[in-house]
Amino acid sequence: MDDPPPPGGTNIEGESPQAEPAIETDEATITDDAELERTLGLSGGLAIGIGTMIGAGIFVFPGLAAGRAGPAAAASFAIGAVVALLVALPASELATAMPKSGGGYYFISRGLGTLAGAVVGLSLWFGLVFATAFYLVGFGYYAVDTLAELGVAIGEGLVIPLALLFGAGFIVLNVTGTENAAKLQNGIVALLLSILFVFLAYGGLDAVGLVGEPTAPEQFVPFGTMPILTTAALVFTSYLGFAQVATVAGEMKDPGRNLPLAMVGSVLIVGVLYVATIFIATSAFGSEQLAGFGETAMVEVGRHYLGAVGAFAIVFGGLLATMSSANASVLSTSRAIYAVSKDALLPRGASRINLRYGTPHVALGMAGGPILVLTATGRVELLAEVASFLHLLMYGLLCVALIALRRNEPEWYDPDFRVPGYPVVPALGALASFALIGFMQPTSQLVGIGIMIATAGWYVYYARDVELKGSL
Repeated sequence: MDDPPPPGGTNIEGESPQAEPAIETDEATITDDAELERTLGLSGGLAIGIGTMIGAGIFVFPGLAAGRAGPAAAASFAIGAVVALLVALPASELATAMPKSGGGYYFISRGLGTLAGAVVGLSLWFGLVFATAFYLVGFGYYAVDTLAELGVAIGEGLVIPLALLFGAGFIVLNVTGTENAAKLQNGIVALLLSILFVFLAYGGLDAVGLVGEPTAPEQFVPFGTMPILTTAALVFTSYLGFAQVATVAGEMKDPGRNLPLAMVGSVLIVGVLYVATIFIATSAFGSEQLAGFGETAMVEVGRHYLGAVGAFAIVFGGLLATMSSANASVLSTSRAIYAVSKDALLPRGASRINLRYGTPHVALGMAGGPILVLTATGRVELLAEVASFLHLLMYGLLCVALIALRRNEPEWYDPDFRVPGYPVVPALGALASFALIGFMQPTSQLVGIGIMIATAGWYVYYARDVELKGSL
């Protein structure tokens, strides 16, 4: 009698020798060979990218960023946009060659092999969990402020309970169907952009002195150049949305056209909005005063420019933005888990698809539990930086994977979009991503390194014998 295979052992197709039949006979789930439906168009991809990014950068970070870098926080956001664009272009090429759920994990595992893929795939799971928890905490602050503007003062003690309640609601929503989640995302983003357009138009006119009262100018770089870079590392969480578009590539219609447009377009649109917002916010208040307002500083900026109406518009916009970011991140987290499980780097049960709704309900459960646990901590800056650390690791390796695939040109590699300026663009994207990690706080770096070590340990224990279809 043959010895049993080692844990996680698979054949060349990535299927476990102990796997269950491809389709279960009950009505609850479809497994293994089932694929997610392609229901998302360009508007859905842009809504995921813009909706995820627009929340933190505009509604949570201005006060924190101004306290670190002063008005030069606008430069920090610009640096983040450049790094994101350098990665979005390579990611677009890889996504059109491999339009599969899982995004960066799938690209890296096929370009750099199973170990790199396992570390990135599992780290992406945790990175998205940290990011989603960060967005939910921001949502809790804005929910409390929205009620306060309506005359219902409940205090900050309910920030975390509200965040947990709505986090659970987003998880349930995503179980009931990707199309339902996408419709909510499209509606939120459309309303949010309308609010921001009015606010930025008036605030911009005031900031340049065409309307309103003149304000005393503040030194642009009051704390030196180093805080600009450390702030860029903190606020980079604001740019994670473009990569989350790639995690739902397996559900996008016409991915050869829609994926590049959604990823690059969302970075450009949101980058301009961020820089404009920080400029307007620091024109309204000095950076020290803005920092004192904390996570909801933009509410006071809205009040400064448009009175009570402006304050309510911003607080409601912040509520929509953080809802949008959290909802899109729950969706993307589950797809990262789904993709890793499909390759047998996690137990295959995690890739089961619900027959009724067509969604990976087990993966959503594996995403939702850790998200709610981290949300309960309320540690805003730590959650943001750890999310940035793990994503920057993935972005750097993603650029390296593109170079490796271009060099080897396997038969199956046939992208519909190719990076302009190759190999300079992906090389700069890799260097910039790894360099930005060095400017993070030591605690965030240690947590990120610990997660990487843990994921490598899981690979050695469970998945060291896995060979991936299409890998080098």
